[in-house]
Amino acid sequence: MGGARPDAFVLRVASAAVLAPVAVGAAWLGGWYFGTTVVLAAVAMGWEWGRLTAGGKFGRDGAVVLLTVVAGAAAAAAGAPRAALGMLAAGVLAVLALPSRRRGGASLWAAVGALWIGASCVALLWLAGEPGIGRQTVLWIFALVWATDSAAYLVGRFVGGPRLAPVWSPKKTWSGALGGLAAGGAVGVATAKLMGMPDISTALWLSLGLSVLEQMGDLAESAAKRRFGVKDMSGLIPGHGGILDRVDGMLAVVTVVAFLALARGASPLAWG
Repeated sequence: MGGARPDAFVLRVASAAVLAPVAVGAAWLGGWYFGTTVVLAAVAMGWEWGRLTAGGKFGRDGAVVLLTVVAGAAAAAAGAPRAALGMLAAGVLAVLALPSRRRGGASLWAAVGALWIGASCVALLWLAGEPGIGRQTVLWIFALVWATDSAAYLVGRFVGGPRLAPVWSPKKTWSGALGGLAAGGAVGVATAKLMGMPDISTALWLSLGLSVLEQMGDLAESAAKRRFGVKDMSGLIPGHGGILDRVDGMLAVVTVVAFLALARGASPLAWG
């Protein structure tokens, strides 16, 4: 990160300044506004992952991945999460059934991506639809993830130091990871308190754990890109690469938060 060019940094900030208000506004309005935003993001992510696993070309595997994640997200946006999960399962099986799975495991990667992206979109929409606290949960996740990601980038860029996982992501540093963890924990607790979470100690360990998870999701996507020999998922976002380059950590966080909410019967913000 220490080698990032100033113009790339300016592009990154400018892109975030445009996209963040759109995401926050959609989450605040909820309903079909947020549902449409997530479905559009699913279109972009499905296209990016389909291209990645096909060596930069969008063919049959990519089309099935795209249809799978969009169908799942659309069903979840329509208020049918169980049907959405069924569509995802069918789509993943369809990808695995394609003959191209013998080409270096590309279809296995395509299927993993379809499940990862699709399940995360369904999880986010399910969380957003929770009566009384869905909006707050989504905004809390946004704040925690963005704080982690931004601090990790800035601290890593200006402090540098030993590399965190050079085999997967040669630019990420331990200083950036610790900076992201500190920012994610602090912002997560502050936002949870603002959103009405009564137990600060629970907010702290949740925020720290999810901040670590966010960075693991980022590393996982970096590993996938290294596997297929690309730097960015696409060029859709100036300074950031693709949509998946921007939300990789968030996909991991929303899935785990949804699992915790399902296990406890309520959003973590309602835990007392």
